[in-house]
Amino acid sequence: MNKRLTFKLIGNVLLIEAVLMIIPLAVSLIMGGGDAVALLIAMAITAAVGGGLSLLKPKNDNLRAREGFAVVSLGWMLVSFFGALPFTFHGSIPSLIDAFFETVSGFTTTGATILTDVEALPKGLLFWRSFTHWVGGMGVLVLSLALIPKMGARSIHLMRAESPGPSVDKLVPRVGKNAKILYQLYVWLSVLMLICLLCTGMNLYDALIHVFGAAGTGGFSNYNASVGAFNSATVDVIIGVFMALFGVNFSMYYYMLRRNWKACAGNSELRVYIIVLLGASVAIALNILPQYGGRFFTALRYSFFQVSSIMTTTGYATADFNLWPQFSRTLLVCLMFAGACAGSTGGGIKIIRVQLLVKSMVREIRRTVHPKSVNTVKLDGRAISEGTLSGVLGFFFAYVFILLLATLIISVDGFSFETNFTAVVATLSNIGPGLDMVGPTGNFAAFSGASKIVLSLCMLIGRLEIFPILMLAAPGAWRSY
Repeated sequence: MNKRLTFKLIGNVLLIEAVLMIIPLAVSLIMGGGDAVALLIAMAITAAVGGGLSLLKPKNDNLRAREGFAVVSLGWMLVSFFGALPFTFHGSIPSLIDAFFETVSGFTTTGATILTDVEALPKGLLFWRSFTHWVGGMGVLVLSLALIPKMGARSIHLMRAESPGPSVDKLVPRVGKNAKILYQLYVWLSVLMLICLLCTGMNLYDALIHVFGAAGTGGFSNYNASVGAFNSATVDVIIGVFMALFGVNFSMYYYMLRRNWKACAGNSELRVYIIVLLGASVAIALNILPQYGGRFFTALRYSFFQVSSIMTTTGYATADFNLWPQFSRTLLVCLMFAGACAGSTGGGIKIIRVQLLVKSMVREIRRTVHPKSVNTVKLDGRAISEGTLSGVLGFFFAYVFILLLATLIISVDGFSFETNFTAVVATLSNIGPGLDMVGPTGNFAAFSGASKIVLSLCMLIGRLEIFPILMLAAPGAWRSY
């Protein structure tokens, strides 16, 4: 491995993080709260470490896949560590493990929290906690590629290592320009949502917090009651719709701007995503109808918001779905696994992988019935390579294995199976709330420090699509050349 190049690139990323801390620092100075000093010290330490690493001089700029995976994996860990420092220095989250868990949750857009009283957090730190969702939504490394296009040769490895989905769609040949296009789409969609929320009478600070949470599908609110604190059908609809929009593959928006309607209409993942989203919303609305006095549209309002929030792995809540019937709760857990579209800011297994897994299962059934037949798995009219199918099956097996292993480990804390299992699903799929003790009105504070580290790793593994993190454990990956 080209270690000097790897840590040089990580240093560049840390410098960007230090610059980003200026924004919550400004918020703190304007709104008060006594957290400016903590943010300033953390920013100085991050800049010093990042600056030192960026001065490393590699022998060559040959960035291979293993360096790309290492930069992404270590980069996300270090960004989360240094991002946790403001909370610890201020004392609002004295435990570094708790602060690390909270910041990992932010950058991985998970939304899980150990905070029992969110509203007690100073305005600057609250803004930083939410802003990490927006930064992590499109990806810290994608942001780096957009700002520093000359980070190294063959930087597609950086993008591939942290982009969600079986493959990376290059909209244009140059990776740096590709990253800029993605971020421009991300920014403009965020601005549109901000305008819509401001039109409801929401103040700028609250609107920004909830834009960050919805755009990054992180779901962190500055109110203990989450979006339910506004008690507004209009706000629910706006945030619900935009969560769904941010769960769509961003390539579709690029094609729409280019008026390539055929590419959008022919995308089966988008069709399945919309059908499942709307179908699950109606099914749950009918199931919870008695709890809302038989008022269908009221039930639909709450069911659509929650389905959109869970399926896009955002984690916002307008109702305590822990109190919903078993069918609705079970369906929400199933949606946690599926997640949103590949190439979106959402987490989970991704719709396209579920499609390929189902198609692979159907092919095996056909082979059993007709052993001599030739069956090719196709998606959108294109044959899927055996390598891609093998990768999807490997991802699914790794996902299930990590899910079961992590559930077993944290069960040592002695909580219910429903709590432990959904806590791991919620972190591994980057959702946030689970069921029972970690439901929409609960949090992760009661878990032990060891369990919080395991759940933090689950968040990182889920956000980086498993294999970049697992690669760090491979001895051969660290050999110099």
